[in-house]
Amino acid sequence: MSLVVLLTMCSCFGNKTKDTASVATDSLMAQDSLPTDTLEEIIAETPMPVAADELFDDFIFNFAANKKLQMERIRFPLDVQTGDRHEKLDRSAWSMENFFMKQGFYTLLFNNEKQKELGQDTSVSRGIIEKIYFADKRVKQYYFARQRGTWMLQRIVNKTIDETPDASFLAFYHQFATDTAFQVKSLNTTVQFVGPDPDDDFSEMEGVITPDTWPAFAPDLPKDMIYNIVYGDEQKGGNTKIFVFRGIANGFEQELTFKVVGGKWKLVKIMT
Repeated sequence: MSLVVLLTMCSCFGNKTKDTASVATDSLMAQDSLPTDTLEEIIAETPMPVAADELFDDFIFNFAANKKLQMERIRFPLDVQTGDRHEKLDRSAWSMENFFMKQGFYTLLFNNEKQKELGQDTSVSRGIIEKIYFADKRVKQYYFARQRGTWMLQRIVNKTIDETPDASFLAFYHQFATDTAFQVKSLNTTVQFVGPDPDDDFSEMEGVITPDTWPAFAPDLPKDMIYNIVYGDEQKGGNTKIFVFRGIANGFEQELTFKVVGGKWKLVKIMT
């Protein structure tokens, strides 16, 4: 398998599974496709093609799996900012950062469909990987920039969740992910479901999820920490959030769309 094909598969753009929502989520967590360790070995042993610097997603998979490349793509001494305090991290103090490669999937937050398209926009020259820790209520942001065609990690910023544009949604999400009763209360009057038709590989099925059928569709959401990738500049918070699950190497993708309805976040759509 060539690395170009592998990276296309890793990015999982537009791929869908052919299972129901609950089965698909189980598949994501089980990782019954190409093992992540094998994926990392293939990436690490293959020189990164020049084309992988065009899209942030393609670059970041190589960065997270290839230690030699990672060390070459960090601007040392690296500025680490926490509040008003700045520290300089030397090369000798850096530990390999695998990001989401070890867990086999990653998550993203978008305000709208247009933001999702930025992941395939070769003109994007800035990107941020966010680690969002719910227990500590903090966010660790890795700021990357592409200069003269080369992506580099420029700095790290540590902040509290309350300091982020998505503070309101993240507080809601954590409760939604950990409290099943709250999940039911947070369903919109009608929750649209869109997924592949198990009887026709080329068709989709649509329906409405009701509180009594919710347990059959409820995904197993990450509870302790989630990732987010910001393409371009950090976006302002909004009244809509598209929460995306993407599997690494198994083609899984699931979207949960939330909107503020009557002053409260509500789940309005699930698409698998």
